[in-house]
Amino acid sequence: MHPSSSSAPTPRRCPRPRPRALGLAAALVAAALAAGCAVGPDYARPAPPPGTNLPAFKESGLWQPAMPERMASEADAPGGGWWKAYGDAQLDALLEQANQANQSLRQAEAQYRQAQALVQGARANFFPTVGLGASASRSRSISNGVVSEGNGHAWSLDASWEPDLWGSVRRSVEAAEGNAAASAADLAAARLTVQAAVVNDYLQLRLADEQKALYADTLAGYAKALALTQAQQRAGVATRADVALAQSTLAAAQAQAVDVDLTRRQLEHALAVLLGQAPAAFTLAPAPLTAALPPTPAGLPSELLQRRPDIAGAERRVAAANAGIGVAQAAWFPNLSLSANGGYQGSGFGPWFLTPGRVWALGAALAATLFDGGARSAQVAQASAAFDAAAANYRQTVLAGFQEVEDNLAALGDLAQEEIAQREAARAAHVAEQVLLAQYRAGTTTYIAVITAQAQALAADRALLQVRSRQFAASVALIKAVGGGWHAGEPTPPAPAPAPSSSPTSEQ
Repeated sequence: MHPSSSSAPTPRRCPRPRPRALGLAAALVAAALAAGCAVGPDYARPAPPPGTNLPAFKESGLWQPAMPERMASEADAPGGGWWKAYGDAQLDALLEQANQANQSLRQAEAQYRQAQALVQGARANFFPTVGLGASASRSRSISNGVVSEGNGHAWSLDASWEPDLWGSVRRSVEAAEGNAAASAADLAAARLTVQAAVVNDYLQLRLADEQKALYADTLAGYAKALALTQAQQRAGVATRADVALAQSTLAAAQAQAVDVDLTRRQLEHALAVLLGQAPAAFTLAPAPLTAALPPTPAGLPSELLQRRPDIAGAERRVAAANAGIGVAQAAWFPNLSLSANGGYQGSGFGPWFLTPGRVWALGAALAATLFDGGARSAQVAQASAAFDAAAANYRQTVLAGFQEVEDNLAALGDLAQEEIAQREAARAAHVAEQVLLAQYRAGTTTYIAVITAQAQALAADRALLQVRSRQFAASVALIKAVGGGWHAGEPTPPAPAPAPSSSPTSEQ
């Protein structure tokens, strides 16, 4: 997140001319040729919003800030990834596929190459333009009844150059480099977003598998309860209403299980798209959740400004907008154009390089706009407003980043306590269910009490899985909020991803 540097020499500040000073254009041009300068303000990174330089996050609690020497981990080593902290080999394989085949990443990578090409195009304006032309002709004409015919030939080498007297080209290069660095940050942000989406969808899918397993056990228990109630009815102990209640409870649980299956299917489809595949070509077999919540990452708030690619990209756009002010202000100054032309021309199709046929020309042109109805002033005002907007967007991006970190730190802390309480609630609900079911078999309680206990036990188990789902979601969101890995510094654009295999990959 350091200001980008141009290959051009460090520019000097130039004064803005007034219309009455245009008579001194020759003197200004001579001075600029000797010294070189660039109009417009030199870039200084905007100050971050207040409170972003504190030594700790508000919701960090007892977590200690990470020391720089402890910030690197195996997950950040070359060939690794932050998602390896969850300890799921299948998740690692899915991330490898997403990094290679995701179409959003390919789009961002192509946009980054576009931005690099624009930098190259801006730098080309430092150099003269050279052209070569050649012609040959045969003509016939009639004048006063006299017919004349002749041949002719010519060739020339032309060159033109507009010196960057006021730094317009240099500021244009600065703007292009700033936009290219922002595009690199956008690519890193897109990669982090895709990775976080894959991790979150995969973990939620595995939690859906846990719910499906829960409903399988629950449905088996409800089926046994229904058979028991039907046997009790035949024995004259239970009523028809008890049987109807057992049937209703079983059917309601079956409906809920279908809804969980729908959620899992949609998550599987989302994963397929993230991996660059059609949903029909991708299958992920059910499996228990083996991933574990990684330790909560801790770091200083000031380091967040270096880790998050979206913050880096917003800051680089401020630098590009600042250079745009210089480009707009350079329009107030006169333009100097230098040209040279040389070649040969002659009659006939004979030799093309005879000395008598040599021609050449040298020229210089100085042009300045005296009145434009305020167009240049409007362009400068527009560039200044664009800078203010980019600076405000940078500060807002910083604030949004800190909010995301604080929100997910608070969520993880509270959800850890909620999990403990919910786990105890689920344990007690199952104890109550077993006791009441035993009492019902003995004929000492009603089936309504059993149904109520079964519903409470299922609700408690579902609530516990929902808490775990929220924990994993908050964990992924927190790691994304701090920029993914633990290497501080500007995002480095990766090499273009190779084309995916023509045969779809299916996880069995």
